[in-house]
Order: sequence, then C-alpha cells, then structure tokens
Amino acid sequence: MRILLTNDDGIYAPGMALLERIARTLSDDVWVCAPTEEQSGTGHSLTLHLPVRLHEHGEKRFAVTGTPTDAVNLALRKLFTDRKPDLVISGINAGENLADDITYSGTISAAMEGALAGIKAVAMSQAIRDGDHGFSAAEAWAQQVLAPLLDVPMAPRTLVNVNFPARAAEDVRGIRLTRQGFHDYSRGSLIEGTDPRGRSYYWFGLEDVEHTLDHGTDLEAVDDGYVSITPLQLDLTHHPSIATLAESYAQMNLETARGD
Repeated sequence: MRILLTNDDGIYAPGMALLERIARTLSDDVWVCAPTEEQSGTGHSLTLHLPVRLHEHGEKRFAVTGTPTDAVNLALRKLFTDRKPDLVISGINAGENLADDITYSGTISAAMEGALAGIKAVAMSQAIRDGDHGFSAAEAWAQQVLAPLLDVPMAPRTLVNVNFPARAAEDVRGIRLTRQGFHDYSRGSLIEGTDPRGRSYYWFGLEDVEHTLDHGTDLEAVDDGYVSITPLQLDLTHHPSIATLAESYAQMNLETARGD
C-alpha cells in the first residue's frame, strides 16, 4: 500500500512526525509532501499567480512552497508518475477541525484534493487546550481509527474527517460516528490596531466563536471525550432545494430544466 502524508502545519510540524510513525506501521511505502510553512486557514486554495517550488527533504520526503492543496496536487502530478497512492492522510493537525472548520481548514482541503483524484482520503486533527495532553489521544488512537478505514469501501468524492479529543489517552471514552456540527463564526473577535506607519490593520480571532453541541455532531463527541469520525462528501448540492427553486421560477413563467 502506498500512502501519501500531508498537512497544513508544515513538513516539520510535530503532528507530521507522529503521523509518519503511525503510517510506517501500516506500510513500508510512505511518502510525505507537505507545505514548507504553516498554511492553517488556507482552505481549498490553489496557487495560481506565483510559482510553486518543490524541495526534497530526504528519501520520499518533499516540501512545497504553497498551500496544502498545492502539495497534494503537485505530488500527484510530479512524484507519482508510475502509480498513484492508495491512501492520502492529512494531519495530524494541531487543533481540531470540527463543524464549519472544514470550510476553512487546509488539513481537510488536502484530503479533499486526494478524494477529487479518486484516492481514499482521511483528515486527522488533535484538539488542543492550554495545559492539556498534547497529541496523547491521537498517538494512542490513530492506528485503531485508521485500521478499519483501510479496507472499508468509500463512495467516490468522499473523505473521512477524524478528530481526537483534548484528553489523555487513557481518558478517551471511545469512538463515535458523527455528523458535521455548526459553529457561529460571526461572533468571533476582531482586533483593530495601528502599524508603525500609522495605518490601520485588523486581526481575526476565534475566541468568541459559538459552539453548537447538537446531539450526534462532531462537536458533541469531542466535547464528551470521544474520537469523532465524520464522513464528508464533496457534492455541496442541496438537492431538496432544486424542486423548490424550479417551482419558484415556474411561477415567474421562466423556463427551467432540471439536470436529472
């Protein structure tokens, strides 16, 4: 089995070192292609207006001067000319990627790029709190989480989002299959300041983000001390709205055609 590892924290991030150790227990054909520097919050962005460079950092280890999406895209086009990877794992991110985090997350987006290429893809993140246990939960549970995913069939254009709770390994209560929760990012903080030249700047903060812990969500599971496993799909179409919108346009005597 050929495994490609990537992340959004950079090739030398602690979570990548841990992920490499775990991946090597699953296969002897492990590759790393990750951003040179931290790219948190870049989402599924692709660098189009600047050149992207690929630097070798040892056998089967490469860094890309771009986003996580760039890293996976470039690896698939340049490094795997003979055979694509069988699995893409993105992580292990320092900080959870729950609920609406997935729309901003470089970690999730790197896995998305693998899924778009028809490769089984998993994103893994470790919740971090001040004075907590670091990657303890991920180190103890990641292999148990990954093992069943190696054989389970996955639908095209889907991926799995895994989040480990901010607990010591022995305090993790188990695994929950969950759905995506909801954050209210509109309530996040905004800090305004002035630079040395007297110009205003703004810095987004997330301290006041509201967490909606609905039953069955990834947010609730991690808050309760469980490893959250959420299957995600890349088809963002809200299918029930197609009929509703078609009816609305029909009432305006506008001709519409459904894409069935």
